[in-house]
Amino acid sequence: MTPPFADLPLDHVRTLLAVVDEGTFDAAADALHVTPSAVSQRVKALEQRTGRVLLLRTKPVRATDSGAVLVRLARQVARLERDASAELGLRGAGEPTRVTVAVNADSLATWFLPALTRIPRDPALCFELRREDEGHTATLLREGVVMAAVTSSPEPVPGCTVRTLGRMRYLPCAAPEFAARHLEATPREAVADAPVVVFDRRDDFQDSFARRLGHRGASAARHYVPTSEGFVEAVATGLGWGMVPQPQAEPLLRTGRLVGFAPDLAVDVTLYWQQWKLDSPALAAVADAVVTAAADALGR
Repeated sequence: MTPPFADLPLDHVRTLLAVVDEGTFDAAADALHVTPSAVSQRVKALEQRTGRVLLLRTKPVRATDSGAVLVRLARQVARLERDASAELGLRGAGEPTRVTVAVNADSLATWFLPALTRIPRDPALCFELRREDEGHTATLLREGVVMAAVTSSPEPVPGCTVRTLGRMRYLPCAAPEFAARHLEATPREAVADAPVVVFDRRDDFQDSFARRLGHRGASAARHYVPTSEGFVEAVATGLGWGMVPQPQAEPLLRTGRLVGFAPDLAVDVTLYWQQWKLDSPALAAVADAVVTAAADALGR
């Protein structure tokens, strides 16, 4: 049986990856030590072989859906080559292995970084973490930008495996003074008009909670605070109410900086670990550490 990628020269596939990573044909040519014309010819040849448009000639260049498949292939081949070099003791094998992971901000601020400290020092690893909402991290995995992701999607990305990590619980919270001013009478009704803190313009979490209470959404008076720590601090200082991860909320609830409302309507978000289906010692070590740490930190 002919291998599925036998007609795709690896140097062409690597060139496609270089263009996507570098952003332009000229920059890719510099990185590969070839001419821009050679880069263009390789990409065109690859598009002719596949019968697909692989790149959008924008600035920076972006892969199409078909191009993303080959970008992912190129990264996986590079990962396997590095693992093989390490096993064979070839030159450069002692260099740290870079592992790219997409992770949501709340996990990054609570349990994920301690998970990385559990990973054995052999093989030597270094990490490139991409912060993204848990509803969108799978997209980076699908595009081949990362090797693994913490995601809220249980549906495996093609070519990936899925493991359940646990549940991150979110509590509706506000500062005591804010609650007394905006939420004291009937909190469930007042939520629709009370100022709210949201992460960014794609954050629908607070609106979703308000819809559960029968409203059209959260208040139009909203503060955008795009870091997990900053989000919690904004709620604690009284800018607005918000859904706060339980690990961050509990210390502030104990000290009185936060108060909860509608406690029976806490929201649980199930998180999953998705990664490439590769027999890679580096990925296996990261996965084991992440799953173990999540079991300790998250609810089931």
